[in-house]
Amino acid sequence: MTGRIVDDGIEGRAQAVEVLRAGGIVGVPTDTVYGIAVALSTPGGIERLFLAKQRPLDKAIVLLLDDATQAARTGLMTPAAAALAAAAWPGGITVIVPQRQDVPWPPELTGGAATIGLRVPDHESPRSLARAVGPLPTTSANVSGTAEARDAEAILEQLGDAVDLVLDGGPARGGPPSTVVDCTGVAPIIVRDGAVPIDEIAAILDRAGVEHELR
Repeated sequence: MTGRIVDDGIEGRAQAVEVLRAGGIVGVPTDTVYGIAVALSTPGGIERLFLAKQRPLDKAIVLLLDDATQAARTGLMTPAAAALAAAAWPGGITVIVPQRQDVPWPPELTGGAATIGLRVPDHESPRSLARAVGPLPTTSANVSGTAEARDAEAILEQLGDAVDLVLDGGPARGGPPSTVVDCTGVAPIIVRDGAVPIDEIAAILDRAGVEHELR
């Protein structure tokens, strides 16, 4: 194992930013499980994430963001997506939105789709990295098909030298994954049940005057 583990604090996050800008892969705590991330500007970076996880290349990766303002610069925030972001970010909702035509993303990031998944996690660590290097392609820190790593040491045990640096924020909080909502069509569609109940999502859309068929 050649990856380094550093405390998830101001100094550790500064080191993580340096590693990302140099093209490396970083393990980062989030509000659910640990993830591994790479800077979008890294040539072949998305492929390195897939290789580390032994995951097929046809699956999309979510972008973790600093805030909703960054989301508007990243994808087309439809009324449904904007309402959910305003009410539930930072937090456990991932919105799938159309890609912006003026912001081309690598096909490896989106699985070849014309959409993009966005989330602002309820954890300062990934938000600070996204603030420094831009939207952060992130996937769970584990070999595909195995249980997610629950702490920094487990990441290196599973992924070894595929990860250059891990921010140690203690044991992962765990809990359900984010609820994924497809906001690209006429009415929002729940793609994955998760941390935010469907009834709560329906209530958010009702308050925003966004039509849906979630009940």
